Amino acid sequence: MKLKKIESLLRKKVSKNIVCGEFHSSIVLEGEVEKWDEVVRAGKLAANKGYKGVVNKIKVRDLEIPKMKSPLIRDGTLEGKKFDILIIGGGIIGSSIAREISKWDISIALIDKEEDVGTHNSSRNDGVVHPGIVPSPGSKKAFYNVRGNEMYTRISKELDIEFNRKGSLVLYNSSFLKMLKPLIKSRAKKNGVEVHYLNVRQAKKIEPNITDEVKGAFFLPGAGVLSPYKATIAYAENAAQNDVKFFFETVVQLMELKNGKIIFVSTNRGKIYPKVVINATGNFADEVANMAGDQFFTIHPRKGEEVILDKKKGWLLNSIVSKFTIVRPSNTKGGGLIKTVDGNILIGPNAYEQPYKEDYTTTSSGIDEVLNKHLHTIKGLSGSDVIAYFAGTRAATYEEDFIVEKSEYVQNLIYAAGIQSPGIASAPAIAEDVEKMAVEILRNYTSVKKKSNWNPKRRGIPAVNSLPYKERKRLITQNPDYGVIICRCEEISKGEIIDAIHSPIIAKSLDSIKRRVRAGMGRCQGGFCAPLVMKIICEESGMNMLKISKKGGESYILREETKNSLKRVKTRGKLGER
Repeated sequence: MKLKKIESLLRKKVSKNIVCGEFHSSIVLEGEVEKWDEVVRAGKLAANKGYKGVVNKIKVRDLEIPKMKSPLIRDGTLEGKKFDILIIGGGIIGSSIAREISKWDISIALIDKEEDVGTHNSSRNDGVVHPGIVPSPGSKKAFYNVRGNEMYTRISKELDIEFNRKGSLVLYNSSFLKMLKPLIKSRAKKNGVEVHYLNVRQAKKIEPNITDEVKGAFFLPGAGVLSPYKATIAYAENAAQNDVKFFFETVVQLMELKNGKIIFVSTNRGKIYPKVVINATGNFADEVANMAGDQFFTIHPRKGEEVILDKKKGWLLNSIVSKFTIVRPSNTKGGGLIKTVDGNILIGPNAYEQPYKEDYTTTSSGIDEVLNKHLHTIKGLSGSDVIAYFAGTRAATYEEDFIVEKSEYVQNLIYAAGIQSPGIASAPAIAEDVEKMAVEILRNYTSVKKKSNWNPKRRGIPAVNSLPYKERKRLITQNPDYGVIICRCEEISKGEIIDAIHSPIIAKSLDSIKRRVRAGMGRCQGGFCAPLVMKIICEESGMNMLKISKKGGESYILREETKNSLKRVKTRGKLGER
């Protein structure tokens, strides 16, 4: 009966061409419409109406959505390989899960279709560790957000990542909004989040440069900021140090099941035979679920654009600042201004639906929207301070909640899917629960015990420019490469770049170096240092200069050699592949 009611609703509100069915406790939408907005609207209208999830197969007339980008490499490197655990996806969720499960004396592999960890949405967000007041009370988002937030005090020390817990100010420009104080406090109490009301004088003690239009603020002291890509790398490196095997440029093509169990996972590099499979593939989690014959949800990519300002204006902001509005789209927290751990101010994001999962283009209208909404919240900022902008796509389900659970229909499959904001904050808590699920399933097939030598600590690459004079001098004396500045904007040394190249997760592209040590992230965006970084990669790895890419694959920097300009450099020894 409920199926017919939902179908009638969708035909009335969206299109007469929509038909509904059922699969694995979820509702399935099919048909054809004129616009992508109608696809999304139908999915939202069908969500949370008695079904576990929405599988949205509605097509848009004359709209061709590109297939997932896949690596060109084809070899048998992984043919016949057996692992106790196979993690698919190397974002912050997959990497944190790998680190957590590495406590156990079992064989673990993580595969990712890109050339490094954290190349998609784990490096395309603002790095805010949200306090947990926004998610609906009782939701998985709220549960994992609050629990994960608390864990970062310990984890940031273990993994040697910078984490600034300076809190978040939510400003309001109307005295009327002060009347919402009881509602805000009630929501915070339900989610277990600390919140305080501040008058203008108190708010300006925290952020002296906020606009004079402010009438007051709510302060959330638990909010923090970290570098999302450095955090992802730290999780992955610690996992690698604890014997997790990483295989890049490896994409899942199909899965073979027998009697409700995954027997092997076929990739472009051969068939892998795992005992347990963990789906942490972000925007492609629904497609991987479909390969296992278990798609009960759909990911609809929600784009967000963000703007980065020059470090010279970083002193104007201390924490996280956003504006409070009564009317707010349900699919975004509204964005704001963030003082990053590296000293820049980051502005955004906005949020809008699009059909493309790997489209990271930015638009002039989107950037203008972000700047017009937030730039003047802090006095002293202007458009001339912008040095870069970027976009990411959130892995949203129509239920707008996380999926962290064992499959109900596939015996050895676990989901960590639909992880959009607050995914960074939630990652360590999600990893703990997925670890428990994986071990529980694995015990059906083999004996499992914890390692006696598991090491939770990982040491990061020293940031030479932030070291005290005496410590920097000592480091340079020990290794003169730390005294050779390659990236002038960020003051990144040759020694740091060499460390990145030889790190536990090897860096071989310009972007992978950038994510580890920030070479190329300053005002010139690599205009001066990129050739020098490429030369160092050649010297350390033995790679041909023509084969060095910006972000892996065929994103090569140079097209051909001219006038014998690319002479083979003397190398210190070729890098092995992890």
